Amino acid sequence: MTGSRRRQWRAALTGALAGSLVVLLGACGVVDTEDDRRAAEELAEKHFPGQLKALGARTLFPGSGGSEVTFAVTDDRDAVVRLRIDTDRADQGLCDRKDCAGALAEAVKRGRQQAEDFRTLKGAFDACGYEVIALGTTGTPPYVVAELTNATVTKVLGEVGECVQRWVSASGAAGTLAKAQGSYVNVVSPAVADRRDRGKDSWPTVMRLTRSDLLASLTKQAYFSASYEIEAGRVDTNGSARVVRPLRERQKFGDTVQNAVKEQLRATYPRVVMSTYQWIWRLEPGRVDRQTGYVLFCPEPEARGRCVNSDDAALVTTDEHGNPVGRIRLVHDVREGTGALRLPPY
Repeated sequence: MTGSRRRQWRAALTGALAGSLVVLLGACGVVDTEDDRRAAEELAEKHFPGQLKALGARTLFPGSGGSEVTFAVTDDRDAVVRLRIDTDRADQGLCDRKDCAGALAEAVKRGRQQAEDFRTLKGAFDACGYEVIALGTTGTPPYVVAELTNATVTKVLGEVGECVQRWVSASGAAGTLAKAQGSYVNVVSPAVADRRDRGKDSWPTVMRLTRSDLLASLTKQAYFSASYEIEAGRVDTNGSARVVRPLRERQKFGDTVQNAVKEQLRATYPRVVMSTYQWIWRLEPGRVDRQTGYVLFCPEPEARGRCVNSDDAALVTTDEHGNPVGRIRLVHDVREGTGALRLPPY
C-alpha cells in the first residue's frame, strides 16, 4: 500500500469507522496493525501461554503510531483484554509507554476484574428481573429495558433502585460502590432495545456489551438516566430520572425553553439576554411529560451583547417539548464571582 493510499485509508476510517467494531476486527487490520498484533501475540504466548487468544487490532487515532490489540481469555467467557502497543517503541519493549510485560500483566488483571465486576452486576439485576443489555465503555453504567410512562415511572424507578441496592450489597463493604455517594442506570425503551446492534455471541461478554456501535444504537434516540443516592452502602431506591436526548433534540428543547422564558422575562428586564448553557433537567416525580431545570440569563447584555457569567437563573417546569408550564421562579446570586454556579437543589 503506498503512502498516499494509506493516508486516504486512514482519513476514511477516521471519518466513518473510528471506534466501531468494524475497525476493531475488520478493515483496520490492514492498516499498520499486522506487526503490532503479531508482537502482541508473541508477548501473550511468552507470558500467558495458552491463556489469551487474539481477536483483532485497531489503529489508535489520532495516529501517533500504535495499535490496540484485543484478546479473549480462554478460561473466562466474559473477560476481554486490551493491550496498547507503540509501533515505534515495540522493539524497545514498550507498550503504552510502559514495559510490555508489565503492561500486559496489568491489562490481564484489569480484564479479569472487569469480568468479575460484570458478573456481580449482572447477578444483582437478573435477581430483580432486569436484564443488563449494555454497559458504558468503562463497565458502567448498566443499560436496562423498560417503558417509562406516567403510569409506570414510579414503579420502574423503584424496582431498578432495588437492583442497585442488590448490586451495592453484592459488591461488598470494600467495593467502590459501598463508598460511593451515588450511582445511575440508563433505561431504554423496548422498541429501541429490540433494534440494537447485538454483536456476536462468540465475543467476550464485556467486549460485546461495551462496544461503541452497540451504545450508539441505544442512544441515537432519547432515553432515561435514573440516578440513585447512596449513603453508607444504603441506596435511596426511589431515585430520580432525567431525559438524555440526542444533540439536535437537546438543542431544539433548549431553544424552546430559552425563547419562552426570554419572552416572559422581557416584561421585567426589557434587555434580557439568555445564556446558552444547558442545565440538568429532571423529571417531576411520577411524570415523564414534566421536567424541571434552570435557565440562566443576564438582565443586561454583557460584553459583545452576550450572557456569559450569568448570576441570575429561572427555575422552570416544562412539557416534553420544552414549553413552560406553571409559574417561573427567579433565583439570584447563583455564581461565585465569575466562577462556579451555586444553583439551589430542586
